[in-house]
Amino acid sequence: MTASLRSEVTTLLDSLGVSADLYSGGTLAVTSPLTGERIAEVAEISADEAKATIGRAAEAFKVWRRVPAPRRGELVRLLGEELRANKDALGRLVTLEVGKVPSEGLGEVQEMIDICDFAVGLSRQLYGLTIPSERPDHRLTEQWHPVGPVGIISAFNFPIAVWSWNAALALVCGDSVIWKPSEKTPLTALATQALFLKAAARFGNDAPAALSTLLVGGRDIGELMVEDRRVPVISATGSTRMGRDVGERVARRFGRSILELGGNNASIVTPSADLDLTLRAVAFGAMGTAGQRCTTLRRLFVHSSVYDTLVPKLVNVYRSISVGNPIEGTALVGPLIDAASFTMMQDSLKAAADAGGTVHGGTRVDVNGEASFYARPALVEMPSQVGPVLEETFAPILYVMKYDTLDEAIALQNDVVQGLSSSIFATDIREVEQFLSARGSDCGIANVNMGPSGAEIGGAFGGEKETGGGRESGSDSWKAYMRRQTNAINYGRTLPLAQGVTFDVDGGSSEA
Repeated sequence: MTASLRSEVTTLLDSLGVSADLYSGGTLAVTSPLTGERIAEVAEISADEAKATIGRAAEAFKVWRRVPAPRRGELVRLLGEELRANKDALGRLVTLEVGKVPSEGLGEVQEMIDICDFAVGLSRQLYGLTIPSERPDHRLTEQWHPVGPVGIISAFNFPIAVWSWNAALALVCGDSVIWKPSEKTPLTALATQALFLKAAARFGNDAPAALSTLLVGGRDIGELMVEDRRVPVISATGSTRMGRDVGERVARRFGRSILELGGNNASIVTPSADLDLTLRAVAFGAMGTAGQRCTTLRRLFVHSSVYDTLVPKLVNVYRSISVGNPIEGTALVGPLIDAASFTMMQDSLKAAADAGGTVHGGTRVDVNGEASFYARPALVEMPSQVGPVLEETFAPILYVMKYDTLDEAIALQNDVVQGLSSSIFATDIREVEQFLSARGSDCGIANVNMGPSGAEIGGAFGGEKETGGGRESGSDSWKAYMRRQTNAINYGRTLPLAQGVTFDVDGGSSEA
């Protein structure tokens, strides 16, 4: 299968416009988690080349900021067209490089198309304010200007969608973009950059060279970008440990960070819940993408009155869920990204068992031999929220616990350091409204009658606490890619000062 898989990757990259010298003969080996086999060798950038690339992006920004915003939106529209035309090929590449089932690979590209559509409309809606002034014959306004090159650091689990959330908005806001993709998924980044260059060529000379650039390399290249004062905004997606390091480094130079970090997400099942709907939602939320989403459902609090009805059904689903190579059948759960992820999963399950948990599933599934890492999703019935339950393990593990009152369940949900996504299953409006109120979920995302996973681009995506506080994608997230400017305009012939201050000087005499 090695030759055929590598051959398919080569064919896909060629169809997407990626030059062969970028993915053959390089120093960065790329393996597919579907088989664990090598599918490409990508050329990495040197530190000097990275610095020069950042310099070119800074010069591109100076040109791009002068292009009218609706015209900038036209470039993003063309990018959306390229993504539509190449959706099947790019989605397939996501599956081969990341291991996602085909519908999820295609869904990731659709998410890119959706944010392009959103950003095109946004290009005519970068609104400021007119504010009443306390001074006569004065007017206050607030406007938004492009901020500069935006550095994007993306993770393996959504290798291209997260770039698009940032890039589509940054481009219509008048910024250039510099992308440091995960070392585990450089091929999808190369393909996306090639599609952008196609769109830019169609757009014409208004798009400067180096408007979108790619830095393929290791952690040292990411650190170089994070430290560079020419990059005023760094948007980083990854672990809390990574985000803490990035945030501190950027803050030291008074830059701006958009951090999308860990999520130890929870759902609450109330006595009024529709249990059939709950069962389906929990299954996708906890097992989709093999548990490798930042919004994956990791903790489930079930009311004691419905626990014995719901949980045995969930256990049966976990026993019967199809695990396998998604390009060879219809499996719903594909592989973990690598050996380290599998080891981390096993370590967490052992810790849960040692803490009194009852583990269902979690064993390795032999799909393509020792080089790939497939695992049956695990459901763990826990006596309390202790040990590994308080940590995020990036794998398909769902910890299930009983509760007696909604106040207790909300307190347990909020009693972790992350605050990304959450949900409640209820048909009692009082339960729903309490969950959504100021004394309810403390997460950036709070859903009702669905799991915590599967966000739409229309809303701002991000979370609180150690999730980082960043917001990407929809709503008013665009403001993070611009700088705010307040303007006071005096259209009169006098000079009244704010707050009634007086400062009279003789401005009419020239005598000594």
